[in-house]
Amino acid sequence: MTHTPRARDIGLRFEGATGRHNAITDVPGLTVGFSTVIEEARDGVHRGLCTGVTAILPRGESGSITPVWAGVHSLNGNGELTGSHHIRDLGWFMGPVMLTNTHSVGIVSHAVLGWMIDRYRDVFDTDHLWCLPVVGETYDGVLNDINARAVTEEHARAALDAAAAGPVAEGNVGGGAGMIAYEFKGGTGTASRQIAVAGNSYTLGVLVQANHGTRAWLEISGVPVGREMGGDLVFGRDQGSIIVVIATDAPLLPHQLDRLARRGGIGIGRNGTKGGHSSGDIFLAFSTANPQDNPWNAPDLMELNALKDTHLDLFYAAVVQATEEAVVNAMIAATDRVAVKPAGKTVRAIDHDRLREILRANGREV
Repeated sequence: MTHTPRARDIGLRFEGATGRHNAITDVPGLTVGFSTVIEEARDGVHRGLCTGVTAILPRGESGSITPVWAGVHSLNGNGELTGSHHIRDLGWFMGPVMLTNTHSVGIVSHAVLGWMIDRYRDVFDTDHLWCLPVVGETYDGVLNDINARAVTEEHARAALDAAAAGPVAEGNVGGGAGMIAYEFKGGTGTASRQIAVAGNSYTLGVLVQANHGTRAWLEISGVPVGREMGGDLVFGRDQGSIIVVIATDAPLLPHQLDRLARRGGIGIGRNGTKGGHSSGDIFLAFSTANPQDNPWNAPDLMELNALKDTHLDLFYAAVVQATEEAVVNAMIAATDRVAVKPAGKTVRAIDHDRLREILRANGREV
């Protein structure tokens, strides 16, 4: 994996203690994979491709279908996260979490079904097992010929097969390849926090696909830096979305995970977004604790462990801190990209030196 700079690499500071990689993969067993589709414009064929797929496997390449407990929240619903109705009612999902562009949700869902059936064919063939894939999207039609529908089943399966533990690529990668945040180049970002509670240590990790916000709204370390970085605007208004995936190994129940998911909205708000009309601001939280068999075959009396609700403040803080940092990481790691619509417009990555200069001028250590 090619290392791209991260917010802390350029001197930015954030609250909270991180995990080893400061990534969602710090949650034990969780893996992340990408498939990135970048192809320059060819006259008469298409206007250029800059898109992809991100795969998050909550339990990695496990040998059995083991659901994870989950909760969801929509701050602003101008977007899609398939499977969310099921999660709201039952509090769990099976299989991976996938992120891609708006026009590729269907093919990615189709690919996940095939991938799941291939790996657990004996269960699908002998039982009435069904799967509702969890696929989130944000719109990359400025930097990508989204109507070309270039993401294929093979791309989605490649992301799933590439899923690994350890450091996670950021910026122009996977589903985040063609995304824009605060009118700078955005994309994929991640961060994690360690939490000590009730005599145990837990990890909470966040991965974002950041494609939201206007320049005037952007704040970093509490400083309204966007007001002083006003050149090279793309729209001058909010036109995009963000998906935030929150994972933890702490034993939390669905109602607690719903509450964690809601705190993702505070996390993205730390960077200034107001949750504009055109934005889909959607949050998924899940716990890898309390592994159970396929719920249809679960015992009549299920026994689950859970932290009491009064411990949740520590997790709320971790969600807010990690989400804020993950969005900034996505922007710091990103690189310039030429738009296909409006043709020829360059969407710039945030200038690291100028950002540091503004922060120092406002009394922030960098």
